[in-house]
Amino acid sequence: MNAETFTEAAGSSRLSLRVADVRREAEDIVAIELVDPNGGALPTFEAGAHVDVFTPGGAVRQYSLFNDPADSSRYRIAVLWDRNGRGGSRSMHEAVRPGGILQVSRPRNQFRLAADAARHVLVAGGIGITPLLSMAEVLLRQGTDFALHYCTRSIERTAFLARIGEKDLRDHVHLHLDDGAPDQRLDFSALFEGESNEGAHLYYCGPSGFMAAVEAAAAAATWPAGRLHCEYFAVAPSARPADTAKGFVVTLAKSGIDVPVGPSETVVQALQGRGIFISTACEQGFCGTCITGVRAGLPDHRDTVLSDAEKARNDCFTPCCSRSLTDILVIDL
Repeated sequence: MNAETFTEAAGSSRLSLRVADVRREAEDIVAIELVDPNGGALPTFEAGAHVDVFTPGGAVRQYSLFNDPADSSRYRIAVLWDRNGRGGSRSMHEAVRPGGILQVSRPRNQFRLAADAARHVLVAGGIGITPLLSMAEVLLRQGTDFALHYCTRSIERTAFLARIGEKDLRDHVHLHLDDGAPDQRLDFSALFEGESNEGAHLYYCGPSGFMAAVEAAAAAATWPAGRLHCEYFAVAPSARPADTAKGFVVTLAKSGIDVPVGPSETVVQALQGRGIFISTACEQGFCGTCITGVRAGLPDHRDTVLSDAEKARNDCFTPCCSRSLTDILVIDL
């Protein structure tokens, strides 16, 4: 019986997976391997996908899958202990042990490889290596042209050293250490200049300062937005302050119910106050769990998960953080 079968039998959309292995990958980073307790295949995923993990501490956190999607026998995630976080990563480090059970969602993906790219340039900052390593495994297997730039603070904080040092992958990898010689650090401007091939697509993931540096270099190089792909591990810094001084009304299209949304509450919170619940995870607009259709009105997009093209269509939004530019927003509920 595979993972899909036993979770459906339990009447839940979650997967109950056994912890097969926990190993230290680097300072403050552990890799966790999850398998079907009954030995079956897990639901398939594409490179760049992530799962929601219901942590032992009760929080829900998103972790990218770093293994090759061709291996359906396991999910592999890596967890960085965020010493300034809210406790989710700490509970994963302190309480997750081999033989235990973790509840996870089915994989979701907002960070896919472009099918039409002639070359793929993967740029990782710290723990942002996880989705990009999965992409590298796919590209390596396909024989596709790619490079992986991996920026970390030090060799002690560099995860997956053994894998990136293996013969099949090492010729594609460029390691950049903050505490290393200046000439080996990644110059983002030079990177964009050197990857000027019109068929090249660039993918990046990492902490907020790293993301901002990549985006500034991309803007300076006038790199086409359609060939730039990213995933945030935290909410992105907004280019404008969030103006929540104005309330609005959300109308549920299927029932006609009107729900006022106050100046200091989110759409999700307003709906919960009326006994209407939407699935959420990050509650900051970077995971995509709560994406909801829009029938009428103009959403005020404040997420990082929807692309610019998706936001321009105004046919969906993230109710965990986004608001409305119109007095009434009709949503697909």
